[in-house]
Amino acid sequence: MMAMAAAHMGYGVTVLDPDPDGPAAQVADDCIASPYEDRDAARALARRSDVVTYEFENVDAGAIEAAEELAPMRPSSAVLRVAQDRTQEKRTLSAAGFPVAPYRPVSTRDELAAAITEVGLPAILKTARMGYDGKGQRQLRTDGEAREALDSFGGSRQLVLEQFVSFERELSVICARDAMGNISTFPCVENIHEGGILDVTIAPARVPEETASAAADLARAIADHLGVVGLLAVEMFLAPGGRLLVNELAPRPHNSGHFTIEACGTSQFEQIVRILCNLPLGETAMHRPAAMVNLLGGVWPGSGAQPDFAGALALPGVSLHLYGKSEVRAGRKMGHMTALAQDPETALEVALRARDIASRTGG
Repeated sequence: MMAMAAAHMGYGVTVLDPDPDGPAAQVADDCIASPYEDRDAARALARRSDVVTYEFENVDAGAIEAAEELAPMRPSSAVLRVAQDRTQEKRTLSAAGFPVAPYRPVSTRDELAAAITEVGLPAILKTARMGYDGKGQRQLRTDGEAREALDSFGGSRQLVLEQFVSFERELSVICARDAMGNISTFPCVENIHEGGILDVTIAPARVPEETASAAADLARAIADHLGVVGLLAVEMFLAPGGRLLVNELAPRPHNSGHFTIEACGTSQFEQIVRILCNLPLGETAMHRPAAMVNLLGGVWPGSGAQPDFAGALALPGVSLHLYGKSEVRAGRKMGHMTALAQDPETALEVALRARDIASRTGG
């Protein structure tokens, strides 16, 4: 989607991807087919590019640094190193005074036992690195579950224990910051997860205006503190009493911002292209309320049949985005649909109905 936005504006894109037929390669001008940790390939990408970015955190920071020696990297490798390690992320945020849930880094059974004493149960045990979409984390309610979870993660792997947050809503704000330090934010949205995977995004979030404003201010402050040049998605918990706690950071276009393609004056994808090309930030105000639903592999009926997208798109205000992934798997994000309506509740109702229709066999 970033490559498509760049092409729409007239810019060429080269991607580095292990899969030469991957989604980005299908719409880019060129593809360097190589593993993400291939530093020579990263340097080759940089030599072909005026500027380089990344679209997820689980890439090799060393390869990013190798490319950064030859071309501007936005966001920088320093930002990536913070965001791709949960322990480093929380240390950085808490040291700067940003609100996070109590946590402790752990790697051994004794450290976990001490951390549970300090943080308490229930808690969430997470891998420090390479976790996304609910992978690499376990909720702990008892000491027995804690021991079992530690063993399941294996060996002396770096982990982090976080206090379980009883939240009212999950929120996120995507912040755009350019090389001159100018900042704009997309509307604060409400996210609903199923099995650790984002299921629904509701825009704007169904929260008081002062809460949405505080969330935007928090995102701006973090982006400024880290010196981000690019996009930064800040995921937050809205705890009882209106308190906001930062959950995770993502220095890239974010799943919860896909609604911006239809709903905002500038999509998150055009916004990152603007930043990469030293253009002014675009308008982020919403045209209409929206809801986005992810399309996971379970929507596909199997046996060669296709979802009923025709029926889903017959609903007013519904748009479809398929990602061009060749293999359908349960839990894999294959696309999304966005519904626009006069209010968030109606948009949510239409988006859920559209996905339900799509889940039927379309032929």
